[in-house]
Amino acid sequence: MATLPIDLAPSTPSTALPLVGRVGIAAIFVLSGLAKLAAPAGTIGYIASAGLPLPQLGLAIALLVELVGGTALILGYRTRLVAGVLAAFSIFTAFAFHFALGDQNQFIHFFKNIAIAGGLLNVIALGGGAWSLDARR
Repeated sequence: MATLPIDLAPSTPSTALPLVGRVGIAAIFVLSGLAKLAAPAGTIGYIASAGLPLPQLGLAIALLVELVGGTALILGYRTRLVAGVLAAFSIFTAFAFHFALGDQNQFIHFFKNIAIAGGLLNVIALGGGAWSLDARR
């Protein structure tokens, strides 16, 4: 049986699931990026307190990754690449900012970041789905 082009394929509820998943994962990045944009001094101070060099550059990188990457993930644009960048960012930030595992709050944040990276690995494996800009290309 021949498969239909994506535009002609019938929609099913499961067709929307990759989009719903992408939006769910991307929401934390976009909201975090907007919070950093609203209070850059606090973020710069937090980056400096973690002992990382060039906190202003760190803020710029975080804004780029979170806002541009989160938006690209929602749209399903270069989904696998973007998911890989976001997964790497999540793992980096887990170890750089949340590795005080004796502190229950940091423990939760550390494993939240690891779980987000795990979800993004599934996005890498499965792609953006039918409702994505990648499917349009």
